Amino acid sequence: MKHAFNLTGKVAVVTGGTRGIGQGIALGLADAGANIVLLQRSTDTNTQEKIKRLGVRCEIVQCDLENLDEVKQAIPKAIEAMGSVDILVNNAGIQRRSPAVDFSEQDWDDVLTVNLKSVWLLCQQAGRHMLEKNSGKIINIASLVSFQGGVYVPAYASAKGAVGQLTKALANEWSSKGINVNAIVPGYIATEMNTALIEDPVRSRQILERIPTGRWGNPEDFKGPAVFLASDASNYVHGHLLAVDGGWLGR
Repeated sequence: MKHAFNLTGKVAVVTGGTRGIGQGIALGLADAGANIVLLQRSTDTNTQEKIKRLGVRCEIVQCDLENLDEVKQAIPKAIEAMGSVDILVNNAGIQRRSPAVDFSEQDWDDVLTVNLKSVWLLCQQAGRHMLEKNSGKIINIASLVSFQGGVYVPAYASAKGAVGQLTKALANEWSSKGINVNAIVPGYIATEMNTALIEDPVRSRQILERIPTGRWGNPEDFKGPAVFLASDASNYVHGHLLAVDGGWLGR
């Protein structure tokens, strides 16, 4: 079983790895032996430095997920840097909160571009490469709102619902060709994206009371699930949305 979870020599591309869940996943994959390519807009090297201390390679490819021209070049640049791509983790996302009647068209477009269209384009590029070698692992990051509507997040809920269906659609098409496409469904995680919820005493209390484990999640909670879905241990898992939510969906 140790071999089944071993990612030594694999190359993983991770978006949104500078902090939060993405950083946790990138560090988990690196700790399992994978070399990492971080697709990121910023020049922050904090995650890269942490990964290198684990004894693997880590390269940064500059990519603003709102700039679709940059997105379309991201996987080719990762392949150029590392020689191949074996794992893709589509983690990066943005959030906009507003009552639906006041939700701006610009906010809608921004959220759908980053949270859905860039995910699709990266899956498409990685898929072309993986199909050529008949192997690969794609892990999309969905959300509880892939199943539930949420409140004041119509664009985010729409995008994450679509990410769930995109995951299943690609799994249906590519599973027989050696490519696993699955998704992780985070629950309420104590990250920067949820700062507004955490700082709202009423909403924060309501959320915490609803989580069976009695705590918000943290980025460390995603290392194991990500390694599982990226490794040979999940070779017969296709089109699955794996909830990492402290039991929220089961309640």
